[in-house]
This record gives sequence, structure tokens and C-alpha cells, in this order.
Amino acid sequence: MMDLHALRQFVVVARLEHLSRAAEELRVAQPSLSRTVARLESELGTPLFDRAGRLRLNDAGRVFLRHAERALGELDAGTRAVAALAGGEFGTVRLASETFLTLTGPLAAFKRAHPSVEVELHQLEAQEMGRRLRAREVDLCVASQPVPPEGLEAVRLLDEEVWVVAPLDHPLVLAGRSSVSVPELAGQPFVTTRTGHWQRRLLDRLFAVHDLAPPRIVCEGDEPSATAILVAAGLGIGLIPDMARRSATRAPVAWISVDGADCRRTLTLLRYADGRPTGAARLMHAALTGWDWASGPV
Repeated sequence: MMDLHALRQFVVVARLEHLSRAAEELRVAQPSLSRTVARLESELGTPLFDRAGRLRLNDAGRVFLRHAERALGELDAGTRAVAALAGGEFGTVRLASETFLTLTGPLAAFKRAHPSVEVELHQLEAQEMGRRLRAREVDLCVASQPVPPEGLEAVRLLDEEVWVVAPLDHPLVLAGRSSVSVPELAGQPFVTTRTGHWQRRLLDRLFAVHDLAPPRIVCEGDEPSATAILVAAGLGIGLIPDMARRSATRAPVAWISVDGADCRRTLTLLRYADGRPTGAARLMHAALTGWDWASGPV
């Protein structure tokens, strides 16, 4: 089998057509370099140089040089491609979240910085995230509620207030209320998400903590971003995180603070602790942890 090291040495000798200068450039002993060239010629079954006087490539040497340079160039390109893949500039990162509206800002910035990385998005409930990470079916998850930590590494991205939003003609708004207690929300019609989504879990928990009957749900769905639009249409009130107030597409609703410290959302980035993340996954993890979540529009 032809020695890759011998090919590289041959290319230098062929370029310089001088053994001693080639040996100096390669930092090898000239006798060793001579033996390498001789073994290569023996393997090919023909001389590659004319040795009468000055060392010169012959016809066979010129033909072989073209192929050797092409082969070494392809190998070097392959090495660079693998290094880029390991570094994250190519490949795919599989990212899961309960809602994608939260991620529009950092995802847009990531694609501008790394256009060759393919981003594969999965919409998952938090209870499914741990299983999918441990099964290596996704690389990263952004959760808005606690996820069992077994085998997972978590980084807090944002802790933010969650507001009650109400139609502009709602009695609380007309009364000029800037805050409200949870008991005052009992009996109000709520627009919220299905069981399992973080808004619904937060709403149920707030009512349970205050020993209230379950909230009155008039509309439930799978996409949290629809809540404000439905509230603005007059269907009821809802819980929406502070981040949505910075959205350029904010619906015409009133924002009312909830008394107490429990009405909050914690945004957490999760990955499998014992895994070997791809370069693309490492780049995405760095992008999400480095994003300024507390300012600017989503």
C-alpha cells in the first residue's frame, strides 16, 4: 500500500527537483529521503526522475505528480471538512422547544452566523423532553417549566414575570387596575394552552396554591402565541410572559401584574450530560446561552 508520507515527500522533491533542498525543507536526512523516493519508484515499477546530472522529473514523474497533488489536495480538503464539522460549521443541530416564538431572535442570529448549519426544530411538551434527550433523538431542549434532571445538564436562560392579559374593555382594565391577586381571578374565563404546556401548569398551580376551584377554561390550544390574539378578541383573559411584551406583533391587550412571587416563567436550556455533542450542537448551545434574553424583541 502506498505510503501517504512518501507521497508528500515525493511532491516536495518533484517541486524542487533537488534532493538536498527537499531534505532541508522536509527536515529529514537526505539518505532517508533518497530511500523513500526509491521505494516509491520500486512500488510503481518505473523511475520518476532522470538522474543524469541534475535531478529532473521524467514523463512518468510528471504524470504521477499531477495525480499525487490531486489526491493530497482531496485528502487535505477532507481533513478541513471534518474539522469544520467537528467545529460546528456544518452538520445538523436538533432543537426542541414548547413554543418556537421564544426562539425566533436567537435562531435568526444563529443562521446569519452559521448559514451552513441545518437547524431541525421539534415542538415538544416538557414532559417529553427528558426522554428524547436521553434517547439522543434531540440535541438541545428549551423548556419553560421544570424537567426531571436525571442525566441532564441545565442552564437557566431567563427568569421573567408572567402577566395577566385582558381585553381593553375588561372590567379590571376599565377600573384602572395595574395588579390583581390570584383569588380575584377565580371565575374569570381563561384562554390558555392544553394540559402539559407551561402556561396551563402555571395557571393550575396558582389556583391550587390558593385553594381555589380549577380555573374556568373557555379556550385551550397547542400554540401559546395565539393566546393574546384570542384575548384581544374578547374571549377571556390569559397568562403571557414578559418576553411577549417586546414582540413587534404584540396584540392590543392590557397587561396586569399578578400579586406575589409565584407567577413567573423560568426558561431553561437542557442537554444530555453524558453525551458527546456535535460541533453544531455546541455552537447552538453557545448561541442560546450567550443571547441577551432580557432585552430587545424576540
